[in-house]
Amino acid sequence: MTIRGLLAYASMLLVVAGCAKPAPPPPAPPPVVTNDTSERSFEEAVNVATDALVAQLQRAPAASTKTDAKRGVVIDPMIDSSSGQQTASTQALEQRVAERLASGAVPLEVMPFLIANVGKAHYLLTGTMTRTPSSQAGAPHVFQINLALTDLQRGTVVAQASSRARDEGLDMNPTRYYRDSPIVVKDKVVDGYIATSQAAPGSPADAVYFERVATASTIAEATVAYNNESYQDALALYQSAAAKPGGEQLRVLNGVYLASWKLRRTSEAEEAFGKVVAFGLTNNNLGVKFLFNPGTTNFWSDAQISGPYGFWLRQIARQASAAKVCMNVVGHTSLTGSAPYNDRLSLQRATYIKQRLDREAPELGPRTKASGMGFRENLVGTGTDDARDALDRRVEFKITGC
Repeated sequence: MTIRGLLAYASMLLVVAGCAKPAPPPPAPPPVVTNDTSERSFEEAVNVATDALVAQLQRAPAASTKTDAKRGVVIDPMIDSSSGQQTASTQALEQRVAERLASGAVPLEVMPFLIANVGKAHYLLTGTMTRTPSSQAGAPHVFQINLALTDLQRGTVVAQASSRARDEGLDMNPTRYYRDSPIVVKDKVVDGYIATSQAAPGSPADAVYFERVATASTIAEATVAYNNESYQDALALYQSAAAKPGGEQLRVLNGVYLASWKLRRTSEAEEAFGKVVAFGLTNNNLGVKFLFNPGTTNFWSDAQISGPYGFWLRQIARQASAAKVCMNVVGHTSLTGSAPYNDRLSLQRATYIKQRLDREAPELGPRTKASGMGFRENLVGTGTDDARDALDRRVEFKITGC
């Protein structure tokens, strides 16, 4: 074939190619549901939220510069967002999520939440449960589950998902550390954890929380030791956390107190509780679990529970006096009985605590007042009158203008 013929043949091929229909584009993947509002069984709700996290991770560009084939995930222990506590149910949530991640299509390795692993892992997983009204009229409350994955190198949330679980006999008893805690262990760090668990993909993790993740791993290890009744180990770990940058937080100070008390180091325990009180007053965030006999202003009869109340009051009086603050002593009750009855009872209990403080430090008399909130500011709201809603029967010390 001549050169002219070859050129003509090539031109014909170009015309034919131009007339051919282009291949159809691949079908778009189905949308990822990140906020599932259906009310499911606990196991189904956990699966839905976890699978949504994984689906987002599959679609997201490589957020981490690490090149390991299997990406590591550490889990900061999950909590109840209303109270800031770890419970049997939040532990179950954490375990089920970990199992689901480990068995999924995306190669993820769930690693123990230890300080060495924080430096190795790609992602940090946080999660919360929140008791909330059902969308169905008259139905029992449900639990909103929030999960988030944060890139540990960049501090950015790369995936977040929510689901709703029916309360079908979920065990909301707090773990040993939170059951024994004298205070509401919820500060700006815990609030930051909760905010991170709710943050949209692409947004930064809460800075107050994220900057303290390494310390959080030591706190988690200490809390496991305490829950296992290894109080000497727990005390050493809490003291180690306290010495780290960002270690001055309620969970740490409270842990030093609890472990010292369990080891029967009474003077050290009182000193540690004084630091808890000072921190709480400085941050206007001090709620103490003074438990009373039902319907009375008498402290709980069991000395195992009310035994330390004397030095709790002494330290609250001393720290408030030293800080020269004015306070509103606010009583709370659980969700049992009528509203007027609980309003009266909470005021009576707050008045009793104020009187005890005035005896410890008379100069506080004109600087404090008592008020009662009844059950209007419950943190748990189950009305079970046991360890599950002990935080609802607290006394708060709110700083006011003098």
